[in-house]
Amino acid sequence: MKKSRGKHAPKRRQGRKKESPRDYLEAAVEISRAAGKTLRQEFDRPPQIAYKTEFDLVTQADRRSEKLIVARLRKYFPLHSVAAEEGSGGDTGSPFRWHVDPLDGTTNFAHGYPCFAVSIALAQDDVLLAAVVYNPIYDELFAAARGAGATFNDRKMQVSANDTLARSLLCTGFPNHKRDANPNIHFYWDFTLRSHGVRRDGSAALDLAFVAAGRFDGFWEFGLNPWDTAAGVLLVEEAGGKVTDLEGRPYRLGGRSILASNGRIHSEMQQLAAEVALQKNKP
Repeated sequence: MKKSRGKHAPKRRQGRKKESPRDYLEAAVEISRAAGKTLRQEFDRPPQIAYKTEFDLVTQADRRSEKLIVARLRKYFPLHSVAAEEGSGGDTGSPFRWHVDPLDGTTNFAHGYPCFAVSIALAQDDVLLAAVVYNPIYDELFAAARGAGATFNDRKMQVSANDTLARSLLCTGFPNHKRDANPNIHFYWDFTLRSHGVRRDGSAALDLAFVAAGRFDGFWEFGLNPWDTAAGVLLVEEAGGKVTDLEGRPYRLGGRSILASNGRIHSEMQQLAAEVALQKNKP
């Protein structure tokens, strides 16, 4: 995959009768790098923070990044719908929908912790076509187009080869609000005891990208939005991994739970999740 140059991208897409997932990916790469540049600029300034709820914050960086992404998507693909976290997208009725998280890991960003990313993905109905997760601080770009595999900084990437949960490094996350009602603390305890360790980095998009790159062997979480997971799901699948919900059913964007792994430990993770759920629900 060649890096795209923003000023030439619209010209390259002119005159094509039918765009492919690779064409969509090229646009997503260009846009994510431009949004990442905005985040880098904002990261060096004192953060301007507002609170949507008591714990759910948004920064000026979120808004600037989303404004740039949505504007370019509307320019390049005016008929497509855009679902963006901060609400500046729009529904055109098209089967093509871009899922945009302009700054996944806002809390990290606001505290100066350099673990955050731009996440952009395109779906046609329920089929994901192209995905990019970009960490601008480390200039790490994870990308995938359906049927074309996944890459990390233009090099092919694959999930890990670990085949047992005991030797696996996992990751998960917790919500900013209603933490006491979230069931994940029960799962966190058991997965920590049964694995090599569990990390909680605060960015679901990066967590999934790291599963795709083999840095993590598995990931699970509850209550994520479509823009949190859309890009990461395609990355994992195209890197040879597996994505379902915790019960083993096909994962749907916005579903109650997600389980992503290298495929080799998937059934073991699913079995443990079932045991935890059963224990938790006992009277």
